[in-house]
Parts: sequence; structure tokens; C-alpha cells
Amino acid sequence: MDKNKIPLLVIAGPTASGKTALAVEMAKYYNGEVISADSMQIYKGLNIATAKPTIDEMQGIPHHLIDFLEPDVPFSVADYVTLAGQKIREIRSRGKLPIVCGGTGLYISSLVDNIIFDDTGSDPDIRARLEKQAKEEGVHALWLKLKDIDPETAEKVHENNLPRVIRGIEVFELTGTKLSEHKINSRREESPYKACIIGLTAENRQYLYDRIEKRVHIMAENGMVEECREVWQKGGLATAGQAIGYKELVPFFEGKAELEDCLDKIILETRHYAKRQLTWFRRVADISWVKIDNFDESKKIFENVQNIVAKSEIMCYNIM
Repeated sequence: MDKNKIPLLVIAGPTASGKTALAVEMAKYYNGEVISADSMQIYKGLNIATAKPTIDEMQGIPHHLIDFLEPDVPFSVADYVTLAGQKIREIRSRGKLPIVCGGTGLYISSLVDNIIFDDTGSDPDIRARLEKQAKEEGVHALWLKLKDIDPETAEKVHENNLPRVIRGIEVFELTGTKLSEHKINSRREESPYKACIIGLTAENRQYLYDRIEKRVHIMAENGMVEECREVWQKGGLATAGQAIGYKELVPFFEGKAELEDCLDKIILETRHYAKRQLTWFRRVADISWVKIDNFDESKKIFENVQNIVAKSEIMCYNIM
């Protein structure tokens, strides 16, 4: 065992699986702080639509990399790995356990595996032009352009994921080479972390889908529609405006769709997103899966996870 490594608890899984609540309970038990691994929660605004934890839900536990970035500021995976690494070292210097919690698989894998990305830079003018083109012609037209340039990247990027579509085209225009080729040039260096990775899932997929539907309706009752309308009236958001919940409501604001139909679309898109999240996390090595539908209360989920952590190597690092 390498005593120089930093112990890290990771709680991953699909949306609506209870990651945030579990992370808080683990932080209370192990004297930890939480680092978000969510590509939408990093942006300011849309607190309800992106399901940011409330002050009450945080229960006094410090949370990092949430609600700190202006919506029009580009933020890459490499940026996340750098900032999360800084937060991990800061938390450990205070004698506390860093707990990474989120559903953005690329963030988590890149952080834990210490992937160093080939830096291709960015160009605000290119981004502005492509964003304008997306507004005028639609995101699908831009995705087709990416497909012509870089079919491998287009195959992995959902056509509604405007930031990633733009990034693929931007890299090609900046460098003359495909984003998929640049990713080949990224490399792994020895990870400074000893991670215990917990994955939340459901044996019965419908159980998770029911949780998603319930959560969307609760978010609507808590003001998600009004929150998104306010953003839309101000001209929308750039990157953060791609969050599930906002873009599906735009037709309602424009008078082109009924609210219930838009909420149904949010539920459907969230289900699809959860399925993609699970597919990603199943590729992660050394992940310990916990089936949330096998337990009748959250306390038992916590106890099950606690048992997994107790048997893991991070216990050798004096985490309590």
C-alpha cells in the first residue's frame, strides 16, 4: 500500500438514485467534505432544474464545485480534474475525507484515473459563431456537421448536447485534427488517489424511473417552471441552458406546447440520461454496486455502504 496516496470516497450513479443524501451521511460519519461531479451544477442559476442540494440538504457539510461558474464560461473535463484535485488536497490537509459525488461519469473517471488531457485550447469567436448557427439552424444541423468532420465523436455525443457538439467542431477548426484523435493523445499518469468507488443502481429499472418521475413533479411544484421561465425571459443561458429541464420547457414558454407535455418530455429525457449514466459507470473498474431497491429505507443503504467502506483500502489511511 502506498501511504503517499490520498484516500478518496466516490459516490456515483444515475440521477435520482439518492447520491447527494448518501454523500452527506457519509461525510457526517467520516468527517468529510463533498466535491460535486456534475457538469451542470457547476454553473450559477437553474438551482432547481439542475437539482443542486439546498442548504437544508447539505446539513452543514461543505460542498465544493457547485454554483461557482458563470453560465457562459466554457469548462472542460481537464478543468474539472485540476479544480477537483485542488479541492481534494485542501480537504485532506484539514484532516478530512474528500467525498466525490455526482453522475457525470467522464468527470469521475478522469479524476480517479488521473487522465492528463491534450490541451487544444479554445476560441471564443468560433464558439460564438457556432452558437449563433445552432440558434438559426438548430442543434441537429450542427451535429450533422460534426458527423461529417468526426464521425467517431458524433457517435458518442447526443445531438442535443450543444456544448460537446460545439467542442468537437471547435477542436477541428482550431487544429485541423479530430477531437477523437486528440483524446487518443490524452494519457494516464499514476493516480495520486486510493479510491473506494460506490455505485448506486436499481435491480428493477422501473423503480428508478418511478423515482425520476416523482422527482420531476416535485421540482415543478418547487418552482422549476418559474425558475426556467425567468432565465428564458432574460435570453437564456449558454452552456448551462443545455440542462435537462430547461430546454424541454422552452416550447411551453413560446406557446408551442402544453406544460404537461413538456414535463413528460423532461421525465423521458431524464430516463434516457440515467440509462446512459449507468452504461458509463458499468465500464468503471473496481466499483462496488449497491442496489437501492433492495433496501426499504435510506438508513439501510447507508449501513450497506458503510460496510463496503470499512472493508476497503482507504480505511488504512486514517480517514476517521
